[in-house]
Amino acid sequence: MKHNNFGYLMGEGVRAMFKHGFMSFAAICITVACLVIINSFALITYNLNLTVDDIQKQMRIVVCVDETYTEAESKSVGSDINMLENVDNAQFVPREEALKNFIGDSDESLFEGLDAQSMRDQFVITLVDNSKVEETKAELENVVGVADVYADIEVGNAMATIRTVLYIASLAIAAVLLVVSLLIISNTIKLAMLDRREEIAIMKMVGATNGFIRFPFLIEGFILGLFSALISFFIEWGLYEVIREAIIRTGLKVFTIIPFTDVVLPMAAVCVITGFFVGIFGSLMSIRKFLKV
Repeated sequence: MKHNNFGYLMGEGVRAMFKHGFMSFAAICITVACLVIINSFALITYNLNLTVDDIQKQMRIVVCVDETYTEAESKSVGSDINMLENVDNAQFVPREEALKNFIGDSDESLFEGLDAQSMRDQFVITLVDNSKVEETKAELENVVGVADVYADIEVGNAMATIRTVLYIASLAIAAVLLVVSLLIISNTIKLAMLDRREEIAIMKMVGATNGFIRFPFLIEGFILGLFSALISFFIEWGLYEVIREAIIRTGLKVFTIIPFTDVVLPMAAVCVITGFFVGIFGSLMSIRKFLKV
């Protein structure tokens, strides 16, 4: 394509967007709304995933060693435990410390006469992958010298289920909103093409290529998608920080909420790529019918 043709087609694409100003404005507004919702769900899912990770990291498996083992023999059991693939760390807890942990903040007089020998040496274990609690518990029970293994399998499975549900829900919502955005921009481009259908027919009859006819509409769709992406990015940034500050002021520490600046580059990339996809493919969806002249 020659340079002067390229400039002409670019200009036609920009002029078409302003010629249908109201529809272009409406398309940008609705697409921005869709992108903000998509980005909001992405950020919510990301922060909830971090929260689930934090909860899982706090999970512990308690292994009690055979009560007949001496402290030295108990420590040797730890070597076998650490060799298991999913074990991240095994902290040894001697009988004396286990007794103190058992009593905790309770009135010591209630446990008068209870000595450390009535307890067993223990290991407090953290895992590499907390979704494999059940499998790791079974492996620990097979280690020689291990008497009992205490693990909250239900919590581990619940965390894994929450993560899966969040992932599927986010994908479903994002897919629906992407389709809505595509249809909106497609209809906006279609209106522009209806206004110029006679001109397109004449251009086809005098030998204009499909690429020559298609290019201005692709430019229009691209600009609409890009504007929507940029506007949605800054709106999302502002809304996220306002909500984050409000949650922080409440003093709630249940959820992990990272600053927007920690994800600014991925979010910018998602907005631009999504805007580009919506704009270009929305245009292509509406152009095919009109090129069959």
